[in-house]
Formats: sequence, structure tokens, C-alpha cells
Amino acid sequence: MRRSSRKSGSAAIPVTSSSGVSDLFRCATSKAVSKEMERIDQLFHAYMDKSLGMVGPEGIESFCLAVGIDHTDVRILMLAWKMQAEKQGYFTLDEWRRGLSALHADTILKIRKRLQELEKEVMRPTNFLDFYVYAFCYSLAEKQKNIDIESACELLTVVLGFRFPLQVSKFIEYLKSQNDYKVINLDQWTSFLRFCNEINFPSLDNYDAELAWPLILDNFVEWMRENL
Repeated sequence: MRRSSRKSGSAAIPVTSSSGVSDLFRCATSKAVSKEMERIDQLFHAYMDKSLGMVGPEGIESFCLAVGIDHTDVRILMLAWKMQAEKQGYFTLDEWRRGLSALHADTILKIRKRLQELEKEVMRPTNFLDFYVYAFCYSLAEKQKNIDIESACELLTVVLGFRFPLQVSKFIEYLKSQNDYKVINLDQWTSFLRFCNEINFPSLDNYDAELAWPLILDNFVEWMRENL
């Protein structure tokens, strides 16, 4: 009598399907994301103004203190850009979640580390233009389209001073000495960034007033040449 090649007492080895592995991975990932979001929410509630239901100016100052940066540091503005925050000095829960989950930063320690990476992200040319425009719009008072000269000078120092210190310092000096302009609009704001990127400074030898520059920059160049 021939023996069966299969042992009657042996257990079949379970075979895990690829779909089963994927399901397990998705489940683990979902749990990790859920835990991360839970910690992000806990951070939000730690700094939230309960009367407002959002993080307000005092909460942002406390948050900055914990992270180890000044509340006027450009990196807090970069974080607001990452959150796509709409109102200056305030973060809603949705904005907070959007920014910190994108950075995978659910603790103060992680936020400190991620801010360095965020700074590099913002400095990419296409991102920087978006950030620069965002900074202007974020700083607008409600229902306003322009920024007063004093505020514009402060904002230029924060968002552009570290990249183009000489251009910014001279432009601010000009803005504070002139009386023709009381406010800065978005076109003038973005044109100054293009000016910094394209025009040789302080020689200004490639500046052509016949090109489509705002009048304020024509006047600035004229002022520069008169004060060399």
C-alpha cells in the first residue's frame, strides 16, 4: 500500500495575501496619523484662547517662547504660510492642523527641528514668491488692499532683509524720506522683489525706466543716483 505524501497531522502554512499586507499597513498608518493628529490637537488646546476658540496673540507669544523664537521672527510667518492662516495673529484649529500635519510636527521638539526644514522650503524660488505675496496679504487690515508705509518697512525688514539687506535698507530709507506715497500696494510690493532679483545694486546700471516698473521704483532709482 502506497503512503500518502501528505502527513495527516501537519497544519497548512497560512499564506498572507498582498492585499492583506496592504490592509495591515494602511491600518497601522491610519493609527499613527490619528495619534499624530491627537497630539497636534493637544498642542492647539494648550495655547488656545478659550474665549475665541483659536490661538490668539498671547497664545502665539507663549508658543514662540516654547519653541525658542521671538514672535517677530520670520519663521513664525513661514509657519503661518504653511498653515495658510488667514487672520494675522490668529490660528484656527483647521489651520493649525493643516500646517503641523504637513510638517509632521506634533511636539514642541519636532516643531523646533521642522522650522529649519520649513525655512529651506520657503527659500526655494517659486515658494519664496508665494510666501512673499502671502506675507503682504496676511498683513493687510480687514477690507484693505494696501499697507501703510511704516508697516511695509517693518514687513520688508522681516521677510526680505535677510536676503537683500542693502536693497531693503536703502528702499526703507527712501520710503521714510519721501512724501509722495502713504501706502504700498501689491504690485509695488512684488515689483520690489523682482527689482532685488534682477537689478545690479547699488550700481543700477541695468535699470531701464522704460520697462514696466512702477513709478515708485523709478523714483527710488532717481533718489539713489542723487544720493550716491
